[in-house]
Amino acid sequence: MKRQPLAAIVGIMIMLSSCGGNPIDHYQGTMPQADIREYFNGPIKAWGIVQDWRGRVVSRFDITMIGEWQGDTGTLTEHFTYYDGSTQKRVWTIRKLADGSYEGTASDILDKAVGQTKGSAMQWQYVMDVPVDDTTYRLRFDDWMWLMNDGVLINRSYLKKFGITVSELTIFMQKQTP
Repeated sequence: MKRQPLAAIVGIMIMLSSCGGNPIDHYQGTMPQADIREYFNGPIKAWGIVQDWRGRVVSRFDITMIGEWQGDTGTLTEHFTYYDGSTQKRVWTIRKLADGSYEGTASDILDKAVGQTKGSAMQWQYVMDVPVDDTTYRLRFDDWMWLMNDGVLINRSYLKKFGITVSELTIFMQKQTP
């Protein structure tokens, strides 16, 4: 019986030690190397789903994107076509900052999105008012992307309200030849 409290203490110590540091640092040195300016330059095709807190798919969509860069400032234009027939357009302005991080703005993003890259990973955080039926929810996005081979990028977003994940977004992107 004395081993159970010891096991619990060891488990808690392991959990607490894994909470330290910047999670994106875990991807330092992983390949292929992610470069926001390189990946989001030119045409990209994407497919995505939104899942509710139960894991049920509540929305599916396709996206066509085009990115253009002038130095450290880029424009990413996204055209969403939802499977229910609705459409949406978002235009991002993205800037690479002197410290190597990024910031982005779009008309439906509150304040600014902040992002960084390490190895094959990119992380963005931002707040957006998301309309659902007749209600609008202010959600915090914790947006993770991993660059894969063959021009594929996998995007997982965790949409949070009061720090609790209420929805998840998954997008698969693929660079297209111009």
